[in-house]
Amino acid sequence: MKKVVIALSVLGLLTSCVSKKKYAALEAKNKETQDLLNTATIKLNSCLEEKAGLAARVEGLKEHNQTLINTSKEMTILTTKGAENIEKALESIKEKDLKITRMQDALNKKDSVTLAVVTSLKSVVGLNDEDIEINVEKGVVFISISDKMLFKTGSYNVTDRAKSVLAKVAKVVNDKPDFECMVEGHTDNVPYIGNGVLLDNWDLSVKRSTSIIRVLTNELGVKPEQLVAAGRSSYVPLVPNTSAENRAKNRRTRILVLPKIDQFYDMVEKEMKKQK
Repeated sequence: MKKVVIALSVLGLLTSCVSKKKYAALEAKNKETQDLLNTATIKLNSCLEEKAGLAARVEGLKEHNQTLINTSKEMTILTTKGAENIEKALESIKEKDLKITRMQDALNKKDSVTLAVVTSLKSVVGLNDEDIEINVEKGVVFISISDKMLFKTGSYNVTDRAKSVLAKVAKVVNDKPDFECMVEGHTDNVPYIGNGVLLDNWDLSVKRSTSIIRVLTNELGVKPEQLVAAGRSSYVPLVPNTSAENRAKNRRTRILVLPKIDQFYDMVEKEMKKQK
């Protein structure tokens, strides 16, 4: 079964249709965000540990004051110093709780956006077909469509059946103007033999990507600035090209939906600065 993947993320790869500079910028931004997430997670764990230590300190202070109460003739009066220490510790815990809550909100934002995208796609596409799959891979939302639904063998002309599915994908993209989509073409390792217009599998993978992009923009109203074309030829196979079935799996096109995470990035960055 021929597979074509249409997915959603900032992890798409360079193509001959996209400038290396733009593609590298997308990839660099994604790496920067992931690095920031990792650092923020470390900070979050540190805050949680500090909170636990402060809580233990409060309990110790309470026990100490209880001992003073039990041994003191004035059983109803806490020492002034002990009460102040408890108050300070409780205030510190409140501050840590607030920082932890803010950081958790920021770190969860990307997951929330990803879940919303998947829900939207599934509700709009609404297909129960083994040739179509909506999934999340390494935090990136993508739609996988069987190659036989998109193109005829050796062709880069989009089929009418594929256009009906792309129309549903376009509806979700058009409802999310802050999203970007990378259309990524893949082939098997069988050398392409064409009529001279296309030279090899690199050309075929890119041409299929741009053919889908033209349907999305010219026929379905998706803004061109939201789209990135990418071709990978046969160099990123899902499975070894050792059988006809495996080669069919490797012939695919992925549309990755990449929610812009500037707001999320800013939230994490601000909280990281507060921790310094």
